[in-house]
Amino acid sequence: MAGGVRRKSPGSPSPLWGKLQTLWQDKHLVLFKTEYTLLVVSVLWFLEIGINVWVIQKVAYTEIDWKAYMDEVEGVINGTYDYTQLKGDTGPLVYPAGFVYIFTALYYITSHGVNIRLGQYIFAVFYLITLLLVFRLYYRTKKVPPYVFFFVCCASYRIHSIFVLRLFNDPVAMMLLFAAVNLFMDGYWTLGCGLYSIIMNFLQDEITTQLSSLSDSLFGLIRTIPRLSLCAGIQLILGLPFLLENPIGYVSRAFDLGRQFMFKWTVNWRFLPEWLFLNRYFHLLLLAAHLLTLLLFAFRRWKRPGESIFELLKEPGKRKIPPQKNTIVLILFTSNFIGMCFSRSLHYQFYVWYFHTLPYLLWSGGVKKLAHLLRVLILGLIELSWNTYPSTNSSSAALHVCHVIILLCLWLAPPLPSSPAETQQHAPVKDKRQ
Repeated sequence: MAGGVRRKSPGSPSPLWGKLQTLWQDKHLVLFKTEYTLLVVSVLWFLEIGINVWVIQKVAYTEIDWKAYMDEVEGVINGTYDYTQLKGDTGPLVYPAGFVYIFTALYYITSHGVNIRLGQYIFAVFYLITLLLVFRLYYRTKKVPPYVFFFVCCASYRIHSIFVLRLFNDPVAMMLLFAAVNLFMDGYWTLGCGLYSIIMNFLQDEITTQLSSLSDSLFGLIRTIPRLSLCAGIQLILGLPFLLENPIGYVSRAFDLGRQFMFKWTVNWRFLPEWLFLNRYFHLLLLAAHLLTLLLFAFRRWKRPGESIFELLKEPGKRKIPPQKNTIVLILFTSNFIGMCFSRSLHYQFYVWYFHTLPYLLWSGGVKKLAHLLRVLILGLIELSWNTYPSTNSSSAALHVCHVIILLCLWLAPPLPSSPAETQQHAPVKDKRQ
């Protein structure tokens, strides 16, 4: 201090700004305190009913894959069980049997797929159910301030488009996914795994690593095998009619993890030359990075301090620290996000795969001083990237920058509770046998 004048240290916040921020938060506490989550999400959910009706009535429907879905299931209805013979306008059937059964039901409900408007309203119901399931997770985990939920629903043009203007199959899968996560939080692991198996019929590239990560971290390697076996058994039963007809054709088409994506639709790799985007070695590099990142998180972030590898072999009831609700959501959402970060290609409908999880991930990060405004800015940049059509070098680069920031925040997050005293704020999850 010189001449009696106290100098403000570089980088310290302005006192005036601090007072203004405090005043604003005091006047809008209902938007910042998690105990008001139920009130805010209730208002937003009813508001979404009107928004979806308005979108369906006022915005033109765009045909992309719906007719192809209907053609594919119509082939099955007509008696074709050879997967190599099932196709639609946009290509062959590449989803396993669970997809066929669900969209067969939609085929009959919508008068053989002709009643598009009814299909839109059905998908609006799917959207509202998805929101209820998502809001229940946020209400129970109490991680995210209520004002953020406006960005989870009302503010996203792309998500409304995916659900009610495009009728993609991905929203159906995500509705089931969030139902499964809710079952896991309630301790109904067998039912949850059953739903997960159905989801694998839509998102087989991502969902297996999610369930493996969750089971290994929470229930040990020994208990993981039966749970994954249950999923495999359900897959076998669902696919039995097609396996009996042409097993090689069914497996090669329904679980073709090596199929090429079209460069013109990519959202995340637009800045690459097309030859590199299609290069198999590039795909293998992404897969290796994906698996390595999952392993690093599993052993460095999701394993509790002082917990040996042998502790992971034990069942939850025999561990020192039982699994927590927030732990379940964190592991599932993070492993899914890692898959998105290293995906070979993200197409526009894939946004729904992780959109509703982004606020939880941002507010679970370890950078405590990451301002609310910066978090909202990241959500906005991600939304802007997914709404840029066709994608550009800048939009793809911005998406990757946002992904890296979120991933670093998750890596810097506090470790899982290492003592029983640290777990009192969240009730442990018991395994309710079905």
